[in-house]
Amino acid sequence: MSKTRLRVRRSSVAILAAFVPLLLVTVSVAPVTPAAAAPNQFLRFVVGGFPTPTGGGYWLAFANGAVSPSGDAHFYGDAHELPLQGPLLGGSALPTGTGYWLVASDGGVFSYGTSRFFGSMGGKPLNQPVFSMASTTTGRGYWLVARDGGVFSFGDAKYYGSTGGIQLQQPIAGIARNWTGNGYTMVARDGGVFGFGDAKFAGSLPGLGVHVQDVVGMAVTPGGKGYWIARRTGQVYAFGAAAKFRSYAASLCDPVVAIITNPRQQGYRLVTRSGATIAFGGGLDGNGSTGTPVVCAN
Repeated sequence: MSKTRLRVRRSSVAILAAFVPLLLVTVSVAPVTPAAAAPNQFLRFVVGGFPTPTGGGYWLAFANGAVSPSGDAHFYGDAHELPLQGPLLGGSALPTGTGYWLVASDGGVFSYGTSRFFGSMGGKPLNQPVFSMASTTTGRGYWLVARDGGVFSFGDAKYYGSTGGIQLQQPIAGIARNWTGNGYTMVARDGGVFGFGDAKFAGSLPGLGVHVQDVVGMAVTPGGKGYWIARRTGQVYAFGAAAKFRSYAASLCDPVVAIITNPRQQGYRLVTRSGATIAFGGGLDGNGSTGTPVVCAN
């Protein structure tokens, strides 16, 4: 897919004011209460998460546009009172931690805190829905990625390539900015890994002989010499310099939907659909779990 740099501002949702480098997504934190009369039809369940730059907190993003902070993450606003055209699917924080962006499946981008709006795909034709985003190291741009691996660059985000012209075995499940900022890495639902720019390929699930269709995302280690790939089941695979931690067996009624890495040390949190989180290593905002995962009724 060709490089795209759109400058179309999405209606009134760009709230200027400013993500933490995506190292690349309950809780005992206070939930965000939806309005009495829901302004959009999307349900309130977790779809992703992203860390603060200190590793002392994180934000959880919900399909209905709500955001819930934990640890040293501050609440700067959310989109749950907006008439969203598509469900929220992820977000990214400023490197300063003083703001974040949210992205919906139609490519709409919503800016909060001191983040700036640099453009979106809202209202533009898409071959596949937008699924994830990553910010640049400067906080003055971001990438959006669609299910087919099409990449859309905004602000100072450079286009390094995409899988938009490749017939993928499974849709893209996430994107993570390279540690250097000079590229990005994408992972598909089957665990296939696609690196662009100066991305370092350290392996993939098909390369291990693992054949699945339930990968939810990836997270890059501090220093960028490895990464983790997470599945809905809670199983996480370590590649390169990524440390191996104990396993987690997610309930079928509350699958893992995101992995959030600690930008300061080896560790991450797995996040379930209900918003419960399970910490591994230096797991952001302490090493304890938060919330109670939903268990299937007998």
